[in-house]
This record gives sequence, C-alpha cells and structure tokens, in this order.
Amino acid sequence: MEKIWLRHYDPGVPSSLDYPRVPLFRLLEQSADRFPDRIATSFFGATLTYRELDGLANRFAHALRDLGIAKGDRVGLLLPNCPQFVICYYGALKAGATVVATNPLYVEREVENQFNDSGIRLAVVFSRRYPLVRAIRGRTPALEKVIVTNIKDYFPTLLRLLYTIAKEKKEGDRQPPQDGDLDLLSMLRFAPDVRPVVDIGPDDVALLQYTGGTTGIPKAAVASHFNLVADTLQLKAWLGIGDDHSARFLGVIPFFHVYGMVACMSIALATGSTLYLHPKFDIKDVLKTIQDEKIDYFPGVPTMYVAVNNSPLTPNYNLRAIKACVSGAAPLPLEVKRKFEGLTGGKLLEGYGLSEAPTATHANPLNGLNKEGSIGLPFPDVDCKIVDVADGVTEMPIGQAGELCIKAPEVMQGYWKRPKETEIALRDGWLHTGDIAKVDEDGYFYIVDRKKDMIISGGYNVYPRDVEEVLFMHPKVKEAAVAGIPDAKWGETVAAFVVLKEGETATPDEIREFCRERLAAYKVPSAIEFRDALPKTLVGKVLRRVLTEEARKKSLVPSP
Repeated sequence: MEKIWLRHYDPGVPSSLDYPRVPLFRLLEQSADRFPDRIATSFFGATLTYRELDGLANRFAHALRDLGIAKGDRVGLLLPNCPQFVICYYGALKAGATVVATNPLYVEREVENQFNDSGIRLAVVFSRRYPLVRAIRGRTPALEKVIVTNIKDYFPTLLRLLYTIAKEKKEGDRQPPQDGDLDLLSMLRFAPDVRPVVDIGPDDVALLQYTGGTTGIPKAAVASHFNLVADTLQLKAWLGIGDDHSARFLGVIPFFHVYGMVACMSIALATGSTLYLHPKFDIKDVLKTIQDEKIDYFPGVPTMYVAVNNSPLTPNYNLRAIKACVSGAAPLPLEVKRKFEGLTGGKLLEGYGLSEAPTATHANPLNGLNKEGSIGLPFPDVDCKIVDVADGVTEMPIGQAGELCIKAPEVMQGYWKRPKETEIALRDGWLHTGDIAKVDEDGYFYIVDRKKDMIISGGYNVYPRDVEEVLFMHPKVKEAAVAGIPDAKWGETVAAFVVLKEGETATPDEIREFCRERLAAYKVPSAIEFRDALPKTLVGKVLRRVLTEEARKKSLVPSP
C-alpha cells in the first residue's frame, strides 16, 4: 500500500527517523549526562535528579551482577509505579538482564504461571506482595532470590515517618525479608555508583511482555532494546517533544504494561522530562498533581479520562496546563474526548498499539486532522496493509475491512518459547495483528473489530481463557464461557456463562467468590448467567460473539 497517510502528518514530523543502535538505558544515561541536576522523578514530593536516578540504576546493576545475574537472565518486577520500578527496570537492563514486569494485582496462580513460563531467577517485590511470592517459592524452581522494597522507602521524610506509625502495618507493608532474601535499600547502599561494563547490543532481549497475542493464550512478546528505542523515538517525534523539552509527565498509567512503560516512562526519561509517579489512580491525587505541577502530558486509558470528566471534584481544579494525552488500550468514545478537551484545553488523541510492537504504532496527529472513531495514522517508519482475513495475503482495497498487518522497527522478535505462535503472527516480515481494520482515502485507520474474544475492561486486557480455566476448576461447573459486555464505567466488563453439572445448584455470588480467590479483581466476572447449554459451532467451538449479542439483547446487568 502506498503511504498515503504521510501527507497528513503534522509539520515537523518526519516520514522516517534515524535510530541509534544503542541499548534502551543509554537514553536515560544521555539525559543524565546532559541534565544531571534536573528532576527525573517525583513521588509524593520526594524527588530524584537524573544524576541520582542513573546512579541508583548503576548500583542495582552491580548488585545483580554480584548475585550472579548474567546477560539474558530474567529479572521480575512485581511493583506499582514508584521510584523502585524505574531504578530496577533500568538497572536490570544495565546488568544485561531481561525484564519481566508482572501486574502487582495478580493472585498466586497468575504470578506463579508468569514466573515459571519466563524462568525468572530474581524478583523485586513490593513488600505487601512478598507473602504471595513466599507462598509460591516451592512451585517456582527457577526463582533463586527475592528482593523486597517497601512503598515508603522513597517517601519524603515526614510522610515516611507518619506512614510507619499509622499505616504500614495496616496496609500489610511491614514485611521484612526472610530466609536469605534481601532488602533493596540495603543492596543499593553498598553497591558502587559506576556504570557497569556489560556487552549489550541493540538486538539483545530487553523485555518479555505478556500478552494474549492473536490467539488469546497468554504468552510473552520478546522485545529487543532496539524495538523499545525505536518506539520511544517515534512517540517523541509524533508529540513534537524536543531533546531538551523539560516536560512534565503524569505517571499513573501502570508501568508493568508496555504502554505505560514506553509511552510514559521511557519517553519522559529519554527527553529529560520529569515523571510524577502515582502507584494507583486516585482521582483527587491526579487532579491535584495536574494542577499543582502543571502537567503537560497525561498518557492514559479511556477509563481515566472518564473519571476526570465525571468527578465532582474536577471543577475545583485548574487542568489547563495539559498539552496532550494519548489514549490507548481501549476504544476512546467520542463524547469522552470532547468533554475532556473542553475541560483541559489539551488534545486527547486516540491511538493504537499492541504488546507485539511495543507499544504504539498509530495515533491521530497532535495538531492536524483528528478523525472521529479513527486510530489515526501510522508512525514514521511504520508500514501497514489490510489483508483478506481468509487467506492472509490478498490486500484489500481502501474502505474494505481485513486484518491489519504491520511492518516496523518496533515489531517484536517473536513469542517466548512458542515457535508455532510466532510463525502465525510473523509472516514474511509482517506482524499479523489479529485486529480487523480498514483504511480510508486519507490513510486514517479504523479498527472494525478487536482481537478475537479479548475483553478490555478499564484499560486492562482480560483473556477469556484465563477466567474460563478458573471457572472449570469449580466442582459444580460443567461448562463455562466468558465474553465481554458493554459497561458504562469500564467500557467492557467480564460476563461468565455457566452450565452446571447435572443436579448441582449454585449462586452467582458463590461462583464470583471462587474466582475472586484465584484471579485479579478486574478479571472476576461482574455478570454471571446460568444456562442449560452454550452455543457452539459444528466442531464444538463456543460462539462467544453469540453470547455477547444475547447478553446485550437481554440487557444483562453486571452485579455491583
């Protein structure tokens, strides 16, 4: 396909970029060399300069090497957005390790599966999640060492004291390391602040990012340092952020997912900007930070913008400093975009990305034409085509829907230890996304349908198979299927359709409580419907879309 989209680029956005053949952490080091005294991170008012942040990452890298972590070893991060995440992320990369960022909301089973699949040798754990990791130690044979960090470790002095007295024990954060495990602050204190010398190239693996891919089966997309550098620089160019921009980024989108990791953390630190870290989305804290710190960029998901739009607190705050927000992870409703832009005066751009090309490949222009319902234009050096869903080869004409395929410098190396799935997704240099899309005569792309079966609830990806596996563990359940249904607050919510074994009875609350013990809260079905049978194809495959349509017709209302 001819790159018809190039003529709609904003002035100053190039069609192609020069990508330095360096590891990702070099972008942080360059900022530290240029702006050593500039504030890199702010966490409840406690700050780290670029010199301090780079130094702490160096210390962590040396500590890892002293513990025997070698190039290519996997280091897990079970952390919320906090300075420790940033320090350990870049420190692990400096040591030559591969980062595996795990959702800190996961329950035992989910963490165990991810640790074992990736073969994590060392994990850095938020103290309140330390008991969970200790509980699975006997079932994660590759895990040799755990490093514990407390959320208060990088609080300002007074807040740290107050938290210790009033909240630490109550919140479950008073969890000192045991049985040879280590404390992060102690490790960093005794490690040298010298940039380690490790042979790390641009094509070495930096990240294993878990995703459902095109099949819905959780697996890790393998991202190289070059993949991450390329996407960071594309976003930088798209937003018009200069090398010395000194912008202010709101870091509330979770960094354990590649969207927050790249579209917020990486781009902020690569541009000498300040990253205001929030471990969770609290609307009052978010509004106050936007006003007091004059936030320029607020990467997020539609649920966050909905919260800002609808909060009764919003009129009390001045949000007019916002320049731009790139919305990802879920479709952005037009009314949400319009109201948010009216409140802030900034631009809210809908974009598109996926873990297999970490993270973004498309977005609407910052200053140019934004087309309603469109994911926008491909980034510089991103080539796209729409192919026939049936044969995966024939290119579709403008305006006709087919599978979106992408060729770009950020496209992953493949799926971790899954050659068959890799062959399906990567064909002749093209990433077959599994998303059904179309392109118009101006080169604007539209997603017609999402990856088959995946549910996006509040910006979180929920893969039906994850939930179904738990439902099938219930002794009363004969069959189960999970699908997404519309929800005014979350965009979509999880609905479970359950067939009980003959003679058995159960209540929705009973099924929900069973799931709650085994799944992260956002995966627990909000709506549960008991059925005599599930709709299936002739070969026995459950028709999820039929379930979804039937639920819509019945106005199946999620339980509170």
